[in-house]
Amino acid sequence: MIKLPAKLPPGPRMPRALQALGWAERPLPFMERCHRRYGDVFTMRIRHAGTWVFLCDPEDVKQVFTADPVSLGVGEANSLLGPILGPSSVMLLEEPEHMAHRRRMLPSFHGALMERYAESTAEVTREELASWPLGRPLELWPRMQEITLAVIMRAVFGELDTDHLRRLHEQLRELTEWMNNPMRLTLLAAVGPRSMVRNPTFRALMGAVEESVLEEVHRRRAAPEYRDGDIVAMLERAHRDDGSSLSEQELRDELITLLVDGPTSTSLAWVFERLLRHPDKLARLCEEVRAGEDEVYIDAVVKETLRLCPPVPVVVRRLLAPMALGGYVVPAGATVAPCVYLIHRREDIYPEPERFLPERFIERPAGTYTWIPFGGGVRRCLAASFALLEMKRVLQTVLRELELHPVEPRSERVARSSIAFAPDRRALAVVTPRVPARTARSMPAVATREPSGSPAG
Repeated sequence: MIKLPAKLPPGPRMPRALQALGWAERPLPFMERCHRRYGDVFTMRIRHAGTWVFLCDPEDVKQVFTADPVSLGVGEANSLLGPILGPSSVMLLEEPEHMAHRRRMLPSFHGALMERYAESTAEVTREELASWPLGRPLELWPRMQEITLAVIMRAVFGELDTDHLRRLHEQLRELTEWMNNPMRLTLLAAVGPRSMVRNPTFRALMGAVEESVLEEVHRRRAAPEYRDGDIVAMLERAHRDDGSSLSEQELRDELITLLVDGPTSTSLAWVFERLLRHPDKLARLCEEVRAGEDEVYIDAVVKETLRLCPPVPVVVRRLLAPMALGGYVVPAGATVAPCVYLIHRREDIYPEPERFLPERFIERPAGTYTWIPFGGGVRRCLAASFALLEMKRVLQTVLRELELHPVEPRSERVARSSIAFAPDRRALAVVTPRVPARTARSMPAVATREPSGSPAG
């Protein structure tokens, strides 16, 4: 029983509105400055988001991730996601409903299905590569968005080649592009989540996606041949098996959670951006991939990219009871934020933390509370294994088919969007057909000095 009086850690004293603007516009430098000044635990007071206590010590992170789930809330802490994902999304549900929904969804990302997803990812990637322009600059991030969207749509619906699903694909792309506009963040910081809910463009784009998703579900329910083999069928079967009924709202929210562009495309863009700036790492990975060797180095490359460029900079939980963290008793109602970005840059855990060194994950496995790109505890991203598999298969397929070359030596900086932190030039590269090893020329050397202020180092 905590008997000490509740006390928040120190933090910036500027008005909440200015802190919200700093968090929206330049969150990574903002966190770094606070960390240097206040240490491993500090408080931000953010307008429309409440009071956040940032945690940069793995022991504090472990305490949050292993706490009784009923002592932590997520819905209010993640309120910005509500207008997109919906109240029945597994990401926003509180306990015990969260665990019940999670159990229904987990089988979709385990077992023999993973091999099917691997084959589908490679197939989708090969199809996309056929449309890539050769020998001139192209942006890889939008290409990765096309691949990851097609992969998850095929996993969810089992197919892509119908007029209706092609229309849904286009609607999801339009919604993603709208949300990726950096101006949305400034508006959210100034007005809060209601700015999105009230926006007529968002309502129109989101409404079209919802209508198409449910239309596809109704079509499948009416046709016996569609009642097995994809995530829609698995979700409905899971509900039938446990005796519950799946409402349209629940189905809408669970499917939208899966379909709305997640961070995998951005993480893939950063993988290519990092490899293009480190030709020795790219050459080693190409050698492993093309020799068909064990996936030791590709696994290390993916993990190191997710360390330097995590999909989200923090994980947030709302305290429903006081919790002792970092020498303070954080009161109920505050949001605790294990800081993925800063923990991944701790020099005592990752020597030379700003450098891109995949070899570190060959020498030492990723730690449960020191490598947390997918969060942790009972709320660790349930599709984490799927995301890692998808990244590896896309990388393998691209590197087997093409040679990649940087357009310029300068590393790309972070560009904040509403969804993720993307390379500012959208992972710009030149691709050419793969040259057989016996005639291949050495790749041009590029500078590998990392610019300051980039999540890539």
